Amino acid sequence: MRNLWLVIFFGVLIWSGINPKDYFTWFLEVVPALIGFVVMAWTYKTFPLTPLVYTLILMHCIILMVGGHYTYAEVPLFDWLAEVMDWQRNNYDKVGHFAQGFVPVMVAREIVIRKGIIPFPAWRNFFIVCFCLAFSAFYELIEWWVAIASGEGAEAFLGTQGYIWDTQSDMAFALLGAIMGLIFLSRLHDKQLKAL
Repeated sequence: MRNLWLVIFFGVLIWSGINPKDYFTWFLEVVPALIGFVVMAWTYKTFPLTPLVYTLILMHCIILMVGGHYTYAEVPLFDWLAEVMDWQRNNYDKVGHFAQGFVPVMVAREIVIRKGIIPFPAWRNFFIVCFCLAFSAFYELIEWWVAIASGEGAEAFLGTQGYIWDTQSDMAFALLGAIMGLIFLSRLHDKQLKAL
């Protein structure tokens, strides 16, 4: 599984870096995937994760790399969907922000359970969802700081497409993703945690 994970990760990374829409935007979008890769490589022997969490992280990395290649506002499939569904904008960024809750909630859940940080399931779920929402809000702050620092080049990174509630809806999608991750993946995750 590890070798397949690496082949997919680096294959998509290389593809995304070949003639992207804008290299600065590509770099900004791909950096979180690269940081995640370094952290996972560093902890692979000392704190290996469940197959579910590794798969989710890979999926999130692919979402980031595709968004980096095209920019989130110009992913072709979502241009087509916008036309078919009569959307006012390309909504690929909402997939990214949903994943920003759906994936980290399982990573946080795994760490919190395995380290025995919060033993009560209801409080644990509440804390994990709050963590994911805080992570999403912090990412929005990073986007704001990058926008201030880079000026006009920030539009492709922000991907607001003229939608004034973009920041708030991004956080709402991350919150929804975190809740859905807990609802739909907790049982499978528990089985894999027992197998560790």
